[in-house]
Amino acid sequence: MMFDHDGTPVRTGRAAVNGTSLHYRTAGSGPAVVLLHGVPKTGYHWRHLVPKLTPHCTVVVPDLRGLGDSARPSDGYDSATMSDDIAELMNHLGHGTYAVAGEDWGAVIGYQLAARHRDHVTALVFAEALFPGFGFEDHTALTPENISSGMHLWHLGFYFQPDIPEMLIAGHERELITYMIKYERSRPDSATPDAVDEYVRCYSMPGGIRAMLSIYRAMLVDAEQNRRTAQKKLDIPVLALGGSAFIGDRNESQMRLMAHDVTGHTFDAGHDLAEEVPDEMADVLLPFLATHQ
Repeated sequence: MMFDHDGTPVRTGRAAVNGTSLHYRTAGSGPAVVLLHGVPKTGYHWRHLVPKLTPHCTVVVPDLRGLGDSARPSDGYDSATMSDDIAELMNHLGHGTYAVAGEDWGAVIGYQLAARHRDHVTALVFAEALFPGFGFEDHTALTPENISSGMHLWHLGFYFQPDIPEMLIAGHERELITYMIKYERSRPDSATPDAVDEYVRCYSMPGGIRAMLSIYRAMLVDAEQNRRTAQKKLDIPVLALGGSAFIGDRNESQMRLMAHDVTGHTFDAGHDLAEEVPDEMADVLLPFLATHQ
């Protein structure tokens, strides 16, 4: 369950958009902001941040295509298509303009959303993500630098191989998800049992792991999309957030390739800021949103 600042459960619903069906949560009032989660998480990732935003904003928290309690179609897992899902959802909910905050894969999707639907997006928050086509792939290499920095992303190549990951992960979803989200945090205890249970529930459902792997398997398509989109820099304000123990200030340096107006902030944290340091994240996020919505 997710609650607003008054302790009221958020509203939930489903919307048929862009050839699929998205589950979403929404609460609050005022200018809209849509929060896009990464992998292996769901919209539940934002549960600590939502009540800090709802006094000031209308918050929309979708489960991305194939993830959480959203439908799991057979295709459409490239970031451009997934961004169009969100654009249609926000239109469906009656939000003509809105800010976007994404983390991990949700940040890459958020960037495509801002680029493809510029007339509707007022600002972008890009948290803890690497862009396919701009260095993400380099971290798959088995090098001393990647190992020593904790940035050897071994799982990308593994996930890209068809069929074998599904075979090996089946029945071990809890072990994989628990390892991934705890290993990437400097505060592993922030991966609370309720969150782990929720993520395992969703990714263990029929098609859950397939959908997750499909996002990674679209990386080469994403890389082409990002290189093409980056030819025209974003002209909206961007806040790039990092955790010092993971991607850190590389979030800002990447976004400076993609946008003109970029502000960066790095927290004493790992990869999952909204669960590790939600108070600190809100202190940075709220003034940015107040200025640029």
